[in-house]
Formats: sequence, structure tokens, C-alpha cells
Amino acid sequence: MRLFETRPGDDGLPGRERALALLALMTGTTMAVMDTTMVNLALPTIAEDLGASASRSVWITNIFQVVCAAFLLVFAGLSELITRRRLYLLGLAIFVGASIGAALSRHLETLLVFRALQGLGAAATLSIGPSLYRMIFPTRLLGSALGLSALIVAAGYSAGPTVSGAILSFADWPWLFALNVPLGLCSLYFAATALPRETPRSGAFDIAGALCSIVMLASFFLSMDALGHAEPLAALAWAGLCLIAATLFIRRQRRARYPLLPLTLFSEMRFTLAVCTSGLAFIGHGLTFVALSLFYQNQMGFSPLETAWLFTPWPLAIMVVGPLAGRLADKVNPSILSSVGLGFLMVGLMALALVDETTGAAGSLWRTALCGIGFGLFQPPNNREMMASLPPERSANVSGMMSTVRTVGQSFGVAVVGAALALGFSVQVTLWFGAFTTLLALAASLSRVSLAGRALVERRASSRPR
Repeated sequence: MRLFETRPGDDGLPGRERALALLALMTGTTMAVMDTTMVNLALPTIAEDLGASASRSVWITNIFQVVCAAFLLVFAGLSELITRRRLYLLGLAIFVGASIGAALSRHLETLLVFRALQGLGAAATLSIGPSLYRMIFPTRLLGSALGLSALIVAAGYSAGPTVSGAILSFADWPWLFALNVPLGLCSLYFAATALPRETPRSGAFDIAGALCSIVMLASFFLSMDALGHAEPLAALAWAGLCLIAATLFIRRQRRARYPLLPLTLFSEMRFTLAVCTSGLAFIGHGLTFVALSLFYQNQMGFSPLETAWLFTPWPLAIMVVGPLAGRLADKVNPSILSSVGLGFLMVGLMALALVDETTGAAGSLWRTALCGIGFGLFQPPNNREMMASLPPERSANVSGMMSTVRTVGQSFGVAVVGAALALGFSVQVTLWFGAFTTLLALAASLSRVSLAGRALVERRASSRPR
């Protein structure tokens, strides 16, 4: 298989070790991604069994997301001190242990504690996942590797609701968490066996910056959650705290000897534009899934399981297109591929905004598939551009930023849906907003085409035999 071929002069791992390390990342990522979508579908069942109200049971999902989002940048920075291998193993161990605790929980408060620990473990693994691909695979295959990463994430998202529905049809909800144990143990074994060792960075850890980062990201998520639930005063309070923490974070990063997130990264325009493109695209991604879920169930009368099936073309399209787009990104200008994908995504979102009660399932499916094709064509090349635009020693910071901007974009998109509905706007209005943010992402992507083209020419010239 092309991904495991070893050529003279390759960086990264040899073929066999590369395959084992990939298995570690595949099982770990699948476990973390599936967990979120499985639990979402099971919230009513868990709430009824634990005697919790619907408003309190939502925190079974929220606390996982808040903790995970808050620690992404922290763990990306910490990985330089303790190495990515150790951090990944630690994150997996925490996640598996917390899954056992969640499966054994019989009170909502206990379950929330273990869900928070699961979020902590997930943050440790997800924050450095893309940088591990860069460390494992040679540079010539980076796009292909990130395309495979997109396939794994999409497969996890699409399988989550189906697996959850299947388990709940013959077993109790604790088995949703118990499923993580065998997957996590397999991932731990492969990671301990194959993930490469590296020399940790010397120097201090930016504790002040880490605290500011945690407060900044957690308060941002809570502000978006309050906005989505039409609580303007709470949203403003959390947003104010986020702004204060962000100001202190930036000031700290400028003065720190070993900053958590070196601001010099953003002096590279290819990286900055790729970050902006990703954030804007994920706003549309986040709001679409929530908006359509509400529309399909409340206005078109589909059941939750039928709604899950209506979303299936999106991740399936990513699973097909993503690896192909990743392979192409190793050979042609990745910014052009990303821009074409964003064009498809924008057209798909505009088509979904025109859906009404008379459209039917077939009319919705092709629109969702078009969005999936666009997103699959956009994401791997854009991630490659983000990762390859900076030196390898900065890949942990890039990885943390990549995960953070995805989370921030999706959270903002979800909040837009809640706020729009609270103000009396229709679901279709939010989809038009998603199409607009995708248009902005397309503009940012097109603005870097010439920069990425020059980098591609330089890379080809440096790889020619002398």
C-alpha cells in the first residue's frame, strides 16, 4: 500500500512501524469521535434512567465539550515538554479509565465528573493528533495521511448514531461507555508499541498562559451555549470574561520566554489564511447539523433515527472524497483544491436552505451529499496547507490550533442556530448564514492560492536529485 512504502531519504517512520502507529491513531480517534455522537442520541434514555431533567442532562454532553475545548491549546504546548508519545498515552489512559467510571455511574453528578475526565483525555489525544501524522508519515505523503484522518473522523461521526441505536435496542446505556474500553486498550497497545520517541524540549511551561487559555476557551464555549439557549445576559457575562482572558493571554504570549502559542506563527500568511478558512468553514458545518436536525424532526416529522440516516451522505462523501483530496494535495496546489471544495459546500448549503416540507427525503439526501463532497474536498488539503506551512518543530502548536479553531467554529455555528430560533427566525435563515460564512472562507482560501503555488514549486525543486 502506498502509505506504507518506504523510499530512500524519507522522514517519518519505516513502513511496519508506520502501520502500527496509524492503527493507534485510528482506534483512538474513532473512540473519541464516536463517543460524542453516541451519547447525544442517548441523552433522553440516560436522563430518564437517572431521574434527571432534560435541562440538566444536556450537561452530560456540554461538560465533555467544555473541558475538551478548554485544554486543547494547553496540551499542545505541554506535549513539547513531556513529548507527544507520553501525552497521547496519558490521554488514552485517562479516557479509558473515565469510560469505566461513566459506565458504572448511577447518579448524574458522578456521571458528569467522569464525562469531564473523558473530555480531559480526549483533549490530550485530539490536540496532537494531526502533528502525530506529520511525525509518522514522510512529508511527501502528508496530504494522503491527513486525508485518511478525515476519513476516520467522518466514519466515527457517521457510525456513532447507528452504533448507539443498535446498542440501546438490546442493552442499557452504560454499554455505550463500556464500548470504549476494548477500543482504548487496543489503541494503548499500538501506541505504546509504535509511536516514535522524541527528545522533550528543555525550559519552563507557560503556566500563566495555560490558565488564561483555559478560561478563554471555556468561557467562549459557555457564552456560545448561553447564546444558543437565548440567555443574553449570561452570554454577555461569559463573553466579557472570554475577552478579558484573551487580552491577558495575548499579552502573556508576547512576553513569555516559552509561550504556549507563539504568536510568530501568524506571521506566516499561508498558516494564518488556512486558520481563518478552517474557522469560517466549520461555522457552516456546525450550524448545519443542528439546524437540519431540528428541521427534519420538528417540521418534516422524521424520527431521530431517520434523521441520523438523512445525515449519512455527508460523512460518507467525506470518507470517499477526503482520501482522494489528500493524495491530490501532495501533487497539486492544495489551496485550489480547498477553494473548489468550499464552492461545492456553499452551493450545497444554499440548496439546503431552499428545502421545505414538500422536498422529501430524496431531495434532502442529494443536497447533504453535495455538502459532504465539498467538505471532503476542502478539509484535507487545507489541513495539509496549515501543517506544512510551518517547520516540523512547530507541528504540535499547529495541531493544537487546528483542533481549537475547529471547536470554536462549530460552537459558534451551534450558537447561531439557537439565537436565530430564539429571535423568531427560521432554520433556513441559519443555513443562508452558513452559506455566507462559507463564501468568506472561499475568499480567504482564494487569497492564498499564489502563496501555496510558490511553496509547491519550491518543494518540487528541493526534492529533485542534484
